[in-house]
Amino acid sequence: MSGTRAAIRYAKAILEIAQSKGVAEAVSEDMKMIASTIKGNAELSSFIENPTLKVEQKQNALLEVFASANDVTKSLFRLLYENKRFEILEAIASEYNVLFDVMNGVEVAKVTTAILMDAALEAKVLAKIATLSDKKITIENIVDPAIIGGFIITIGDKQYNASVANRLQVLKRELSN
Repeated sequence: MSGTRAAIRYAKAILEIAQSKGVAEAVSEDMKMIASTIKGNAELSSFIENPTLKVEQKQNALLEVFASANDVTKSLFRLLYENKRFEILEAIASEYNVLFDVMNGVEVAKVTTAILMDAALEAKVLAKIATLSDKKITIENIVDPAIIGGFIITIGDKQYNASVANRLQVLKRELSN
C-alpha cells in the first residue's frame, strides 16, 4: 500500500517536472516503455526487486537498458537511486501514464474479447465507444477465452457485458427459477 502511495507521489512530481520542461508526452512514451518492459521481462523485474543488489548496479543497468530515455526520465532513476526505491519503478511508470491521460482528457476503455481484436474491429469498437463518451478514448484489449465470445467493455466505473458466457449465465438463472 505504501509503495502505491509513494509511486503516486513520484509520478506526480515527475509529471510536474516534465510539464515545466515541455516534455510530458516524451516522458509518457518512456514510462509506457518502462512499464511494459518490466512487466514483460521477469528477469528485469526480479533484478529491480532484488534487495541484495546494490542500488548502483540497479541504476547503471536501468540507464543502460533505457539509454534512449528522456533526461527527465533519467532523473527519476537518479531520484530512485538516492532514495533506494527502485522496486516501485513499474508502479511509478503506470501511475504517470494514468495521471498523464487524466491531464489530457483521455479515458481508457478496456475491451475484453475471447480472441485478439484486429485493427478493423478495434476501429469499429472505438467509433461506437466515442458516441458514449465525450473524452478521447484509447482501447486496451484484454484477451480472455473464458468469455467464449462477444465482448465486455469497461470505461471508468461503467461496464457493458455482451459476452456469450454472461448470456449463458443469465439463461441458466432463468431456467433454474
